[in-house]
Amino acid sequence: MATQDLTQIAREIVTTYSSGDWTAFKNLMTPDAVYDEIGTQRKIQGPDAIASALQGWKKAMTDSGGTVNKAFASGDVVTLEITWQGTHNGAFTGPTGTIPPSGKRQTTRAAMIVQFQGNKIREMHHYFDMVAFLSQIGAMPTGART
Repeated sequence: MATQDLTQIAREIVTTYSSGDWTAFKNLMTPDAVYDEIGTQRKIQGPDAIASALQGWKKAMTDSGGTVNKAFASGDVVTLEITWQGTHNGAFTGPTGTIPPSGKRQTTRAAMIVQFQGNKIREMHHYFDMVAFLSQIGAMPTGART
C-alpha cells in the first residue's frame, strides 16, 4: 500500500476520535491491535478495549478533538504530530485516580507512531506530556512543570 494511503488511514485515528465514531475507529485496526499510551503507561490490546479507553478521554472532555499538524510515512510506519484540545467537563480517571471536572480548557501536543499490517493499524504508540495536561486542568501545580 502506498505511504500516502497509510498516512490518510493514520489521520483517521484523530478524525474518528474527534467525531466519536467508534465503529469507524475500531474498523481501522487489526483484531490484535495494540495501543501503547505512554503518558498514562497503559498498554491496551484489541479494538474494543482501545476504543473503550479512548471513550474515557471523550467522557472527560466531551468537546475534545485533535488536529494533525504533520504526518510522516516510511514503509509501514506513519508518525503523526497532533495537537489535542478539549474542556475538562467530565470526570477523568487516570494514573493518579479520578479527577472531578474542572471546566478548564487544555491543549496538549503529542506524537503518535502508527505501525500497519497491510492497510490496518497493528500498533499505536501515543506520546504526550501528562504533566502538562494535568497542570492545565488544575490537577497538578503549574510549578511542577519543568
